[in-house]
Amino acid sequence: MHKKSSPVVFFNSRFTSVISISLMLFLLGLILLAGLTGNRLSVYVKENISFSVLLKDNQRESDIRQMQKRLDALPFIKSAEYISKKQALKELEEALGENPEAFLGYNPLQASIEVKLYSDYANPDSLQLVEKQIKSYASVTDLLYRKDMMEMVHSNIMRLGIILSALAVVLMVISFVLISNTIRLLIYSKRFLIHTMKLVGATYGFIRRPFVRYNMWSGIIAAGLAILLLAGTLYYLQSELDGFRQVLDVYTLAAVFAVVLVAGIVLPVVATVFAVNRYLRMGTDEMFLI
Repeated sequence: MHKKSSPVVFFNSRFTSVISISLMLFLLGLILLAGLTGNRLSVYVKENISFSVLLKDNQRESDIRQMQKRLDALPFIKSAEYISKKQALKELEEALGENPEAFLGYNPLQASIEVKLYSDYANPDSLQLVEKQIKSYASVTDLLYRKDMMEMVHSNIMRLGIILSALAVVLMVISFVLISNTIRLLIYSKRFLIHTMKLVGATYGFIRRPFVRYNMWSGIIAAGLAILLLAGTLYYLQSELDGFRQVLDVYTLAAVFAVVLVAGIVLPVVATVFAVNRYLRMGTDEMFLI
């Protein structure tokens, strides 16, 4: 009966260890991915916050187009899009569900130019200089933007980078501890085999080798599963979030997958060496007591 159940026990123990390791590697990969894409995410968010440059009424279309070109040529402006009074009214009507001109008798909106800044200038220090220069144009009446939101985005992104870095370090330590405990439980059942091999004169390296090889392959399989989980998660996020593809590039993705694979090999191997060495140093009496 014992011989028939041992393959099942072997499979269950390996399956459990592989799943445990793969979940930890998956979480580690997510943290690394968030950390590495943090800068691109910061650039994407900052460069997609628009500013409304309000223009004086009764200006000629040609003058407004010329103004748009001048703004577009400024070094800190990424793009400039002209929004006419009619277009602004149409957008407001779609948002409200009714036409304000119908009960006011006139179009209350102003023509504007929607500008987006390069990320290097979309921070509280540079915004004052940007605002001052744009308002210096005679045809500009005001510059509208959410100053509080810009400050919040700037501070939150900096805070997020620090938190993600700390989480990556903590998760790496937790991963090693949990993987070490998982492997230690696997090797615990083989402690008497290790002792027997010591008695027949096997070297420590010879005893460690099969355990290291076994757990190294388990780590490779776990890393493969973690990479598949990461790929599936990224595919889902890409289909659900607009612009997600812009904050993720092939090189970053390859770097994260490489780190997950290396961690899947290194962490189980190091944990195995520590676990086997513990039983190699134990005497016979100690093995019966643990």
